[in-house]
Amino acid sequence: MFTYKVGISAQEHDQFAKASNQTNLLQSSNWAQVKDNWDNERLGFYQDDKLVASASILIKRLPLGMTMLYVPRGPIMDYQNQEVVDYVIKSLKKYGKSKHALFIKFDPALLLKAYKIGEEVEENSKTLAVLENLKKAGAQWTGRTMEIAESIQPRFQANVYTQEDMLSTFPKHTKRLMKDAQKRGVITSRGTIDDVQAFADVVALTENRKGVALRNYDYFKKMMTIYGDDAYLHLAKVNLPKRLAEYKEQLAQIEKDLSETAENQKKRLTKLTQQKNSVQKYISEFEEYVGKYDDELIIAGILSVRFGNVMEMLYAGMNDEFKKFYPQYSLYPKVFDDAYADGIIWANMGGVEGTLDDGLTKFKSNFNPTIEEFIGEFNIPVSFLYKPAMYAYNKRKQARSNHEWALKF
Repeated sequence: MFTYKVGISAQEHDQFAKASNQTNLLQSSNWAQVKDNWDNERLGFYQDDKLVASASILIKRLPLGMTMLYVPRGPIMDYQNQEVVDYVIKSLKKYGKSKHALFIKFDPALLLKAYKIGEEVEENSKTLAVLENLKKAGAQWTGRTMEIAESIQPRFQANVYTQEDMLSTFPKHTKRLMKDAQKRGVITSRGTIDDVQAFADVVALTENRKGVALRNYDYFKKMMTIYGDDAYLHLAKVNLPKRLAEYKEQLAQIEKDLSETAENQKKRLTKLTQQKNSVQKYISEFEEYVGKYDDELIIAGILSVRFGNVMEMLYAGMNDEFKKFYPQYSLYPKVFDDAYADGIIWANMGGVEGTLDDGLTKFKSNFNPTIEEFIGEFNIPVSFLYKPAMYAYNKRKQARSNHEWALKF
């Protein structure tokens, strides 16, 4: 016998979510605290008193006492079990009616495809079968959307599966840029809640550069507070005067070596001259910055959050004046290494366009991600006003030109 319960505990829901193969941060009970401009409820679905499905639901209040319900990356259940699927969809609709919902949206953490860029793979037959199960249960599929802006969550994402030697998985040009960042004195570390303001400042610079408005200090601090040790704030810093002094010492040593090298040592002279030119270039760069900025300056950062054994890399920012320092090529590997050390199996770099020809994909390809294509969004009609409500929803969505997931360097 199937039953469902409104208001299951955060502990029961989170334990079920973490034990599933659909673990996702957006279904963590704490995510509802982050999204506190929505109401929230957790529903548990039981078969013979055993929890077989769970959903953390965001509830958006609309005019005239109506609502919209959204289950991000959920509900969590065995989608191959038609009985369970039928009951969960039917129960969600019943709950939606109690909340005067126009419709319910959900986008399960189920993959149609997973592949490396350039690979050709077939769609997952089990996921295609699930699609039919959901349609039979009355859910309406929005289809194979291709653009980030067409859905609440991106249907395509760039996901990095962690391993001990992450460096070996990166392309040659990425390794070269990592070395360039190191030569310029970029140091990466995990920050604390005391560093949130500095992170918010570099995010604001990125917002200004891209012409988008995203999150601010209060939002980032709230996220760090809610998730505690599960929030990872990674920062890239550079000590400008210290690094400049080191370059000047290097230059003095190179000039000394040049003066002591015989004219017939052509190869050595050529090598030393190349080193001198390179160091002089770095000195010229750093002299422009020293005096203009603080001694130790945060030039980039990434805020990520783990849930169970997975991680979402949510927000990133960079001071564009220091783009030649390539701080992102120190930051991203640091995130992956720390994730692996903490038992995290993957770190999602965020959404990309389905065409894979956008700037996001080009940048993220530097870290050899797996492109994951989700099954997509579904709607459960609740009200007789469903069709005009969806028309208004889609018109509003089309008018929104910016998207949060675009903020990735």
